[in-house]
Amino acid sequence: MQTMVELSEADVAELQRLVAAEQQKNQFTAQVQYFMKLCWDKCVEKPGNRLDFRIENCLSSYVGHFIDTTLAITSRFAQIVQKGGQ
Repeated sequence: MQTMVELSEADVAELQRLVAAEQQKNQFTAQVQYFMKLCWDKCVEKPGNRLDFRIENCLSSYVGHFIDTTLAITSRFAQIVQKGGQ
C-alpha cells in the first residue's frame, strides 16, 4: 500500500537544490569527458606502443590546463555549497 507524503516548502527547496547540484555534477562530468576526448584527438594522431616526445608534451599541456580548470570549478562549487548551507 502506497501513501502520498506531503513535502514542506523547505523540503521541496532542498530537493530542488539537490537536483540542481546533481545536474551541475553531470554537466561537469560531460565536460570532462569531452575535454579528454578533445585532448586525445588533438595530441595523438596514431596510437602506438609508446608516446613520442611531441605527444607527451601535448598531453602534458592539456593535463595542466585541465587541472587548473578543475581547481577553479571545484572552488566555485564549494562557494555555491557554502552559500546554500547558510
